Amino acid sequence: MVQLKGITWRHTRGYLPMVATAQRFSELNPNVSIEWQTRSLQQFADSPIQDLAQRFDLLVIDHPFCGYAAEHDVLLPLDEYLPASFLLDQASHPVGRSHESYGYGGHQWALAIDAATPVSGWRPDLLERAKAVVPATWPELIDLARAGLVAVSGIPIDSLMHFYMMCGALGEDPFQAEGAVVSPETGVRALQMLRQLFALCDPICLRRNPIATWQALSSGNTAAYCPFAYGYSNYSRRGYSEQTLKAGGLVAMEDGRALRSTLGGAGLAISSRCTERETAAQYAQFVAGAECQTNLYFTSGGQPGHRRAWLDEEVNRQSSGFFQDTLATLDAAYLRPRFNGYLQFQDEAAPVVHKYLTGEGEELSVLQDLDQLLNRSRSTARHGELKI
Repeated sequence: MVQLKGITWRHTRGYLPMVATAQRFSELNPNVSIEWQTRSLQQFADSPIQDLAQRFDLLVIDHPFCGYAAEHDVLLPLDEYLPASFLLDQASHPVGRSHESYGYGGHQWALAIDAATPVSGWRPDLLERAKAVVPATWPELIDLARAGLVAVSGIPIDSLMHFYMMCGALGEDPFQAEGAVVSPETGVRALQMLRQLFALCDPICLRRNPIATWQALSSGNTAAYCPFAYGYSNYSRRGYSEQTLKAGGLVAMEDGRALRSTLGGAGLAISSRCTERETAAQYAQFVAGAECQTNLYFTSGGQPGHRRAWLDEEVNRQSSGFFQDTLATLDAAYLRPRFNGYLQFQDEAAPVVHKYLTGEGEELSVLQDLDQLLNRSRSTARHGELKI
């Protein structure tokens, strides 16, 4: 009996499709047993990959880990274990830059089994009751927030991702200049706009991750609209929560430029410590394949990473059009850096932005702190002193 162990994150979207695909793969391959365990959403973002790779054969990971993997022996380069034709299909049917995000240093470190970026979501019934409409522009969003109808996910990591988004909306993607996250002019304005929005929302938003945000929106009777939080198609499926949410794109700035959120999602990787590499690779190929993604993976609660699933008529029928209505937002999403050392920066920078959004500090000080953290993360990576 071949036995494999995997680790994913603790939510219907993260866990149940892995259990379902493992069960089906074992039915098709009776000599294989795959056991999946879970960790929290926060641990998904920042748990040390080298520790997990020591204990698990299969890992569901966030793409910024790839820079570290490219320089350390923690994950298998999947291009050396999977057919070239399969990887070509993956590259030819991406959701935004999801497939690309797991390639680094000349190798493919994971398969994009899950695609996500912050999207909008709302309760049609509550907007109608308030005689309000879905905002199309940033000023309209601010007006809706003043009316007490807006909720945003604002835990530290989300705060940082929103900051990246706002910088891009102002015409400057982060990390374009050596040694600086963003120019002072863009960074100051981005921080001010975010602080203004959060100041108009319930303070609890600064303690909610995307899951808690969508749960609150789908079960409460106050906030009716979320302008951006990492999308979860589960809440747009009938019967999953008390109220079904409708999802869509992002508002535009006054100059007509749409917000471009920061790509998330999840990839399926194989530990370099895995002794059953051929079987693990076969399972990864099974999960990421178009047929599984469009059917079993989706129906068991997953949010596919293969474009065919996002365009599938039945998938969209069962999810209130979630995939077709947010695909353009996924296609436009900003890809975070993946250099070795970026994760240390992300872990340390997120609380800095979050603290500012609570009302503490001033913009130029925040930007100076971010630049210092960026340069320190690059330096510690060069000297082998990373904290991840």
